[in-house]
Amino acid sequence: MDSCFRLLLLVACLFPALVHCKLRQYNFDVMLKKSTKLCSSKSIVTVNGRFPGPTLYAREGDTVLVKVTNHVKYNVSIHWHGIRQLRTGWADGPAYITQCPIQTGQSYVYNFTITGQRGTLLWHAHILWLRSTVHGAIVILPQRGVPYPFPKPNKEVVVVLSEWWKSDTEAVINQALKSGVAPNVSDSHTINGHPGPVSSCSSQGGFTLPVENGKTYMLRIINAALNEELFFKIAGHKLTVVEVDASYVKPFKIDTVVIAPGQTTNVLVTADQNSGKYLVTASPFMDSPIAVDNVTATATLHYSGTLANTPTTLTKPPSQNATAVANNFIDSLRSLNSKTYPARVPKNVDHNLLFTVGLGVNPCPSCKAGNGSRVVASMNNVTFVMPATALLQAHFFNISGVFTTDFPGNPPNVFNYTGNPPANLQTSSGTKVYRLDYNSTVQLVLQDTGIIFLENHPIHLHGFNFFAVGKGLGNYNPKTDQQKFNLVDPVERNTIGVPSGGWVAIRFLADNPGVWFMHCHLEIHTTWGLKMAFLVDNGNGPNQSLLPPPSDLPKC
Repeated sequence: MDSCFRLLLLVACLFPALVHCKLRQYNFDVMLKKSTKLCSSKSIVTVNGRFPGPTLYAREGDTVLVKVTNHVKYNVSIHWHGIRQLRTGWADGPAYITQCPIQTGQSYVYNFTITGQRGTLLWHAHILWLRSTVHGAIVILPQRGVPYPFPKPNKEVVVVLSEWWKSDTEAVINQALKSGVAPNVSDSHTINGHPGPVSSCSSQGGFTLPVENGKTYMLRIINAALNEELFFKIAGHKLTVVEVDASYVKPFKIDTVVIAPGQTTNVLVTADQNSGKYLVTASPFMDSPIAVDNVTATATLHYSGTLANTPTTLTKPPSQNATAVANNFIDSLRSLNSKTYPARVPKNVDHNLLFTVGLGVNPCPSCKAGNGSRVVASMNNVTFVMPATALLQAHFFNISGVFTTDFPGNPPNVFNYTGNPPANLQTSSGTKVYRLDYNSTVQLVLQDTGIIFLENHPIHLHGFNFFAVGKGLGNYNPKTDQQKFNLVDPVERNTIGVPSGGWVAIRFLADNPGVWFMHCHLEIHTTWGLKMAFLVDNGNGPNQSLLPPPSDLPKC
């Protein structure tokens, strides 16, 4: 343990009023590891040589210290997806937003306290496309003596859904950016690192979930895929949904859940069927005319005492464009909104915002595959330009020239967003943020656009949870649509899908000072520029200001 790490431990225990004294300590070594999937052997970037990476366990109220050491040729940063990071934006992780990346041979200690959160989240690399293999689960247990608001399961199992790429993902995206067109898709989906038997590699096995008759299991399901929403289903078994994005929901039973990249869903599964083997599937959901990896990942739910050669009970996954199946799940989600876990939905709004999200086309003379054009993405027609200095550092140290605070609160060009595209498909470019006063309330409507084609965009907001108060198809109408908003028990999330050809409305309280990234969690869209940031000013109280940066914060 180096001196910096010891100092953090000492500070945490000498000043419990500043930092909770219950510590969870982890060492994450980012390294290359030889891995074999789909009958191909390649070296992949991993944490501690594992794919998926190690699960981080903590309890609500714990302080977590994770020392990340970079042993690979790429710069690295780690994002703790969904952790609020109250006043500790330096530990949030997105490269060039809250920190400069960790360079080869260097280390950084992420130090944060988990406040008012419990459930399942994920961690992942937040630079380049390293998230494809650098990811894992975060399990936040309730404080000791605090029960779940549902029957306690007999066992809990982490289930990470992801993708497998035969190619180096950095080469994939670099080639796409050079050509100006969309990148290749992955070669298979995976369940806990296993694709299951696929046609190109029939010898590959799959993940097995052993169960015993009559017992109930909680599956902590995470979508860590780069570019696709995924359906999850178990043959012959109902799934009781109890939590999404580390927020409890009113329990309901369903046979298929849909999870966007970055989202998590906890379900209860009771082994109440005849003994045997039952197929588990993870398959893509994409209701737009876009090429996807259409390989269904499979696993097996295996009852105790069942012989290995017993035939598996099969299930047919939903079709790729099964929008009705997805909406059946999404529309069933409601916050628990109990006395213990109330839904504190902002009733009054200080900032009423409308952001269009979608694609565009900009000139690119060198892009031969794109006929001299390049596909880009934007919010409110602004394609975000990544800075060379981290935004949070520029804000804290008053470094001028890194960003501007003129991100538009409404679309600069009004048109029929879900109808015929405008004549001009180009976007503007800039490193722009939207400024918020501390403790101000925000209503943000995210509107899909069909400039190239309509598609779902899973949008992730760092630093905050929000309430999804409404959604609909077509263009958002503030006069009629807002009257239908659910301000009583809307689902609370950190990542939300903007429906294809539609809109979603969210509300949140800007009670966390700092600079907070918001972006599409389809990695290709983030790369193309579908991202922005909120700058939340300090408040007036003693605990309403961003803490100073740690001494080991990486330098650009």
